[in-house]
Amino acid sequence: MSSAIEVRDVWKRFTRAGRTVDALQSISLAVAPRQFVAVLGPSGCGKSTLLNMVAGFDRPTSGTLLVNGAPIDGPSPRRGVVFQEPALFPWYTVLENATFGPRQQGRHPRDYVPMAEQYIEQVGLKGFAGHYPAELSGGMKQRVGLARVLIMQPEILLMDEPFGALDAQTRSLMQELLLTVWERHRQTVLFITHDIEEALLLADTIHVMTARPGRVKESLQIAFPRPRSLDLTGSPAFNEVKRYIRDLMRDEAIKAEHAIMG
Repeated sequence: MSSAIEVRDVWKRFTRAGRTVDALQSISLAVAPRQFVAVLGPSGCGKSTLLNMVAGFDRPTSGTLLVNGAPIDGPSPRRGVVFQEPALFPWYTVLENATFGPRQQGRHPRDYVPMAEQYIEQVGLKGFAGHYPAELSGGMKQRVGLARVLIMQPEILLMDEPFGALDAQTRSLMQELLLTVWERHRQTVLFITHDIEEALLLADTIHVMTARPGRVKESLQIAFPRPRSLDLTGSPAFNEVKRYIRDLMRDEAIKAEHAIMG
């Protein structure tokens, strides 16, 4: 099967105040069409840097990044990005925020408003189309952000710790929502997280990264059947894999601490 996303021997190096830092070092991975892939690693390991390059917001120092076999030469509406903060326009309603993309493209409301209403309902915001961001909870705002991306009907969803700023209960609700929405639309997903349980619940494949400079330490195929629910997190099989990944990441945390202490 051809890959929707290919990352081949990518390096990313930053130079600040005369000091050179390798954020990513020889990282390679592939995401098949309609696959849900999580990149899991400690803070500062280059996860978001990788996603920003796949989104077209940044370029690698060396290596190759491809989407559907073509080099990435900048942002594209075919790659929708969901950030940790939804960054809604406070003067727009839920419906107006959700339809920002097609309005910017000059499309007629009759072409996108019915679809927007469907997405708003799918993300659990039926009845809130006329509300403003100040009237919404954090989880509801993130739902608007997800609807705003989905209405553009991207082939690929790039998600950068989208639930990281939410409380534990709201985060669980959003994870279940994402599972439901993904089962319905089946876009290719590249999901960035530092939460082991979240990665295991959502993904088909998990790439565990090392501490900086970020490399793929191990790639795991997650065989839990779909559709999934939060009940999966209480199963012995789930917790066995969770412990294995936790040990992998603990090793990296120890290495990072030793590097800081010299």
